[in-house]
Amino acid sequence: MDVKEESILGDAVYTHWYYLSKLKAIQGLLADIVFKRILDVGAGSGIFSKLLLIDAGSAARCVDTAYADDERRELYQGKDIVFVKTINSVDEDVVLMIDVIEHVENDREFLKYYVDRMPVGGHVLISVPAFNLLWSGHDVFLEHKRRYSLGELESLVKNAGLHVVKGRYFFGLLFPIVAAIRIFSRWRGSTNKNQAKSDLTKASNIVNSLLITIHQVEAKTLFLINRGAGLSAFCLAKKVS
Repeated sequence: MDVKEESILGDAVYTHWYYLSKLKAIQGLLADIVFKRILDVGAGSGIFSKLLLIDAGSAARCVDTAYADDERRELYQGKDIVFVKTINSVDEDVVLMIDVIEHVENDREFLKYYVDRMPVGGHVLISVPAFNLLWSGHDVFLEHKRRYSLGELESLVKNAGLHVVKGRYFFGLLFPIVAAIRIFSRWRGSTNKNQAKSDLTKASNIVNSLLITIHQVEAKTLFLINRGAGLSAFCLAKKVS
């Protein structure tokens, strides 16, 4: 999770439609995997690890260079979470990289650092913003280096030494709306795609609930087969050797 987004939403991040919907996609991809420990890379507040630990797993380690302390621990729902700035080894069952690699200059080198240190049989779950077509001031605000097609993400994963298990687009129902707005705005000249500006806002309770419901349905239906289009691309991969 991006710390800039967390600063905008504050505690509302735990009820915001975008993060709860993304959690449903994560849970769906991990549904067939038995795991005890999570390594959450670029974790920010650790929201996804915390919410996953409610129903699965026993502990998490969150790593983020933005942390003030080298190491800090807390209990969440009775489960241990440690927050660290750096790591030297990986012994967790699942590595999460949720909206992380688009921030780094050399994404392959960054991913391979963790792949080389994780055990054979471990899984990596990655999400990234999809399609350069959708590039906007929001990407500039979050200091993104790039957006990815699903094919580009899967190629990156393979080049880092992982086997692709599943690749999907999410927020597919929103894709045509967002794409149309951003393309039309640029065509009209009313939006500068390089002007830093966050698109993330707190929604009213009614809108928030509606969007959560819509994406819960998508997570159980379209997401299962969606390799066509979406606002986010997901890849679940495994280290096989």
